[in-house]
Amino acid sequence: MTPLAVADPGGLIQSVDWVAVAPPLIAALAALAVLVTDLFLPPARKRLLGWLSAAGLLAALAMLLPLVLGDTRSTFCFTSGGCSYTADHFALAFQLLVLGGALLTVLLSLHTVDEEKLPGGEYWFLLLSSACGAALLPAARDLATLVIALEVATLPAFALVALRRDGRGAESALKFFLSSVTATAVMLLGVSFVYAAAGTIQLQGIADGLAHAPGQLKPLAEAGAVLTLVGFAFKTAAVPFHFWVPDTYVGAPLPVAGYLSVVGKAAGLSGLALVTTLAFRPYGHTWGLVLAVLAALTMTVGNAAALRQRADTPYGSVRLLAWSSVGQAGYLLVPLAAAGYADSAEPLGATVAYALIYGLVNLGAFGVVALVGGSGRLESFRGLAERNRWAAFAMAFFLLCLAGLPPGVVGLFGKVVVFRSAVDAGLGWLAVVMAVNVVIALAYYLKWTALLFAPSTEQVVAPRRVPASLATALGLAASAAVVLSVAPQLVLQVVSGSLF
Repeated sequence: MTPLAVADPGGLIQSVDWVAVAPPLIAALAALAVLVTDLFLPPARKRLLGWLSAAGLLAALAMLLPLVLGDTRSTFCFTSGGCSYTADHFALAFQLLVLGGALLTVLLSLHTVDEEKLPGGEYWFLLLSSACGAALLPAARDLATLVIALEVATLPAFALVALRRDGRGAESALKFFLSSVTATAVMLLGVSFVYAAAGTIQLQGIADGLAHAPGQLKPLAEAGAVLTLVGFAFKTAAVPFHFWVPDTYVGAPLPVAGYLSVVGKAAGLSGLALVTTLAFRPYGHTWGLVLAVLAALTMTVGNAAALRQRADTPYGSVRLLAWSSVGQAGYLLVPLAAAGYADSAEPLGATVAYALIYGLVNLGAFGVVALVGGSGRLESFRGLAERNRWAAFAMAFFLLCLAGLPPGVVGLFGKVVVFRSAVDAGLGWLAVVMAVNVVIALAYYLKWTALLFAPSTEQVVAPRRVPASLATALGLAASAAVVLSVAPQLVLQVVSGSLF
């Protein structure tokens, strides 16, 4: 008999911590349940699939509670040390953003799926599948799991964009697909270089391997780190990897555009934070400078392009939100750059806090755009207060939060926290660039806000009935933003705590 290769083969078998993996697992099971249920439901009852999707995401969110109240949990661990999945404060904060954003997207989508006659079963399955990958990604602690989770989050998004059958959807999905595949190929090349230099795919092990790598392998490791960052920079829509954003958002169904601007960005941002602060820690000052330059370029290009949007351009409101999301990505990159200079993961709390705030109010803004409908021109919002007072107030509040002006106090606090992270890390020049960009952004946010309350040039008609699901989504987003403006410490407390 051939002897076993290991002395204790039973020691290689480990139990899975099902509570730790419950949030992404429930989202995956809900996706399968929707796909199977769709086979048996008559067309008249397909709307139930949307509510089933919402129930699945609510269950996934509920499973975050025992994880938040307990200690850090890990599973899929190696005998040599380290684990592939860790539910720490960093992972839980991003899972809250991803699953909460997906839930708001479901509520925004219920009306859109019916109005645009999208295939319901496929739509909900793809949305839940993408949310599952995005929720898995911040808990990943090795490069293989990171790449798989990122692709699970991204591949369904291509199909979601293409579901719109008016011609723009297919074109937008193709641009999104080709640019994303290119970025993924570059990232995989970088991952292979990093593995060759470090000898492991575990994030903590990579940091140790790079710190003690032979001199002849350092150029390979540095090239691998740069190429890996390129892949994640594309997902966050950082300049110059942002060119797909405006056309993709315009061609996608509006809830999908909102989903990409929040959940898609959160997935890329969490992956970028993990590989830089954990895996590439020995090269902190190098990638810190790279991210600082990317942050400055991203916020400047995004805000400058948003400022140039005209009120009478078709789909101008969606394009403005698209360019605004690029500018906001620049702000989100600032604490990551600061983490490189501080040689600590502490500044990441500012990114997490700002991402939670941004995700909430940005999805709310997309919801109001979906409510107004029409051609999507900014001019369509002129006199909205006369037609629908509450929608105008909600939109004004979301825009002021994005601008960082009272009464959107939570947006102001978020920007202050990000600004402080740059100053504390000695990045005074980046703080100045950010301050200038915040002022530039005020121009287009306030211009849009003024349109909401300007006298209408057309005859005021009775407001159309707001679908219950859309009203619920807007009510939840607006209420949560108001609560956080009154008590911003509820979200800003992540800045002071340890994430890893």
